[in-house]
Amino acid sequence: MKSSVIFLLLSVWFYPLLSQASSAAAELDKKVQSFLDQRKGTWLRGSIPESDGKLLFDIIKKNKYTRAVEIGTSTGYSSIWIAWALSKTGGKLITIEIDKGRQQTAVANFKEAGLSGYIDARLADAHELVYQLDGPFDFVFMDADISTDYVEATANKIVKGGVFITHGVRNETGDYANYLKCLQGFETDFNTGGGFCISIKKPK
Repeated sequence: MKSSVIFLLLSVWFYPLLSQASSAAAELDKKVQSFLDQRKGTWLRGSIPESDGKLLFDIIKKNKYTRAVEIGTSTGYSSIWIAWALSKTGGKLITIEIDKGRQQTAVANFKEAGLSGYIDARLADAHELVYQLDGPFDFVFMDADISTDYVEATANKIVKGGVFITHGVRNETGDYANYLKCLQGFETDFNTGGGFCISIKKPK
């Protein structure tokens, strides 16, 4: 009887909190979607297409990734998709941009989309900063110059089951693609439709 009373009291206290959290998540979803709809077609050339943004979102949400790094913020389009997914998993994104103007624009976009609390936006040279970041990470997205430096700097910090996703790889036989195919401990698949290649850290 006593345990039933305790359960009832906990339910009275806990369920309103769940309802509030659900309401806040719904409001955030509405705000982010509205922002993306308003800004459709205005992003810088070279930004990922909407279909790829949704793919990043789904990968993070499905795998419950929480510790993400993005190399190459630009003005924040892909960052918004990543951070939106992280808002569902309780995670946070570190995103790096070297260009001050683009980084400032991105920060303003994050605020307008309602996602600032999920993003740590760094103004830095990613070639240097990625080596300084403390892991572990479960999601790394590279949308910058195609360089093995970024892989070398993060591969050992990615947890088993985590991913390193590269945007802009359209040649599966190029030097970078071959490097990824031979990367110890990872298995790489190529999504040539969107220019993604996805390197998954093997569980064993």
